[in-house]
Amino acid sequence: MTPKIFVLNPNSSQVVTDGIDAAMAPLRMPGGPEIHCTTLAEGPPGVQNQRDIDQLVDPLCRQAQSLAAQASAFVVACFSDPGLHSLREITRVPVLGIAETGVLTALSLGHRFGVISILPASIPRHLRYFGAMGVTDRLAADLSIGMGVQELVDRTKTMERLVAVGLQLRDQHRADTVVLGCAGMAGMREELQRHLGIPVVEPTQATVAVALGRALLKW
Repeated sequence: MTPKIFVLNPNSSQVVTDGIDAAMAPLRMPGGPEIHCTTLAEGPPGVQNQRDIDQLVDPLCRQAQSLAAQASAFVVACFSDPGLHSLREITRVPVLGIAETGVLTALSLGHRFGVISILPASIPRHLRYFGAMGVTDRLAADLSIGMGVQELVDRTKTMERLVAVGLQLRDQHRADTVVLGCAGMAGMREELQRHLGIPVVEPTQATVAVALGRALLKW
């Protein structure tokens, strides 16, 4: 059976899922594992606070259970990694979160990583997670662009804010690699990297790349 990797978007915004799906193009290959991107209909329009996370874990687990018989791996495509440990408890295949794997990828590309978040309220949640991961010593800064998930559809405005904040991370905080802190930014990595001149990690791409290896090597 062809390995199947399911990328779970835990919000209900199909436009976000479509952007994630488009960003998977470089990772799709003839004869390779299939990559399927899903939308959680019961999820919030955007995962922007802890209450959003707490309320979506159960429906996300139900969705994963409905796909488990087909799955070779799951990727949780939200930078808060909602339900990550619950999903790992209920499935036998690898479950990867884009925050955890995106940061670990950044650490392999540079010494000090910066994070671009959507809203200021996201940052304390991220910092708690980085502390639990033990990587805060290598965090340059986590800065927000001040835009909600649904506002990211305005690509011109979003890119302007991404470039401005990315330059702050690079020039003022000495980040030598940047992680995009929201799956809704999935299609903007290459353009931002050209502007900044340092590696930019789109965490869903990075995590699916790891999931491909996990599926192929049967880890």
